[in-house]
Amino acid sequence: MNLTMLGTGHALVTECYNTCFVIEDNKKYFMVDGGGGNGILHQLKAAGYDWMDMREIFVTHKHIDHLTGIIWMVRMICQSMNHGEYEGEANIYAHEEVIDLISDMVGKLLLPKEVRFIGERLHLITVEDGEKKIINDREVIFFDIKSTKAKQFGFSMELDSGKKFVCCGDEPYNSCEEVYAKGCDWLLHEAFCLYSQADIFDPYEKHHSTVKDACQLAEKLGVRNLVLYHMEDKNLKNRKELYRAEGSGYFSGNLYVPDDLETIEIC
Repeated sequence: MNLTMLGTGHALVTECYNTCFVIEDNKKYFMVDGGGGNGILHQLKAAGYDWMDMREIFVTHKHIDHLTGIIWMVRMICQSMNHGEYEGEANIYAHEEVIDLISDMVGKLLLPKEVRFIGERLHLITVEDGEKKIINDREVIFFDIKSTKAKQFGFSMELDSGKKFVCCGDEPYNSCEEVYAKGCDWLLHEAFCLYSQADIFDPYEKHHSTVKDACQLAEKLGVRNLVLYHMEDKNLKNRKELYRAEGSGYFSGNLYVPDDLETIEIC
C-alpha cells in the first residue's frame, strides 16, 4: 500500500499544490480531496495515475482548496461517461453539506447530458459521523473533527495486521478524535509552519498547528508514523530538512515531511 501526496500546501500556496492525496492498494485507489482547481489533473498525471482510476473519492470539507478540484473530477467523469469512454461507476463520499454543494454546483455548471449520470453511475454518497464503509476491501470510518470553521470530516482506515491509518483533516487535532488517533500506526496531520516561524505565519490565528505542535501531539498519542501536510511554501526548497529538524526534538517515531508527488510506502 502506498500513500502519494498529490499536493502538500495550504490554501494560498503558489509554489506547490494544495493538500490532497491518493492511497494505492493493490491497484485500487482512494483519492482524498482535489485541491483548488484543474491542477488536480496535472498532479494525477505527474504522479503516474490515470484520473479514470480514481473511482473512490472522499472530500473532507467545502473549502476551495479541497473542493474545487473535485468539481473538475466530476466534470471529467460525467463528460467521459457521456462520450462512452468511461466504463463502470464511481463514488464520491462527503458529509451532507459538501454533497449538497457538489450537487448544486455541478447541476449549474455542467450540461444536462453530463449531469444525468449523477446518481446513475457517479454516486454522491453522504456519510455521517462514525459511519463505516467498505472501500477497496478495507473498513473506513468517517468522523466529524468538530471544526469551528467549516464542518469537516476525517477518516480512519484499517490496514493489514490490525494496523490503523488516520487522517485528521486540515485543522489541529481535537480530543473527540482520540478514539481513532490514539496509538494509530499512521497519522496525517497538518503543520502550517515551523514553531520557530509562528510569528511570521500566524498559524494559530488561522486555526492551524506548527510542526512542534503536531509532533508533540503524535508523541502524546503514541503514534508510530507521522505525516505532515497542509504546509506553507516559503521554505519549500529546505522545508523537509527544516521541519524534520524541528520535529525530531518532539517526536520519537518516524516523521515524514513529503513534497508534492512523493510516495510513502505504508506498512
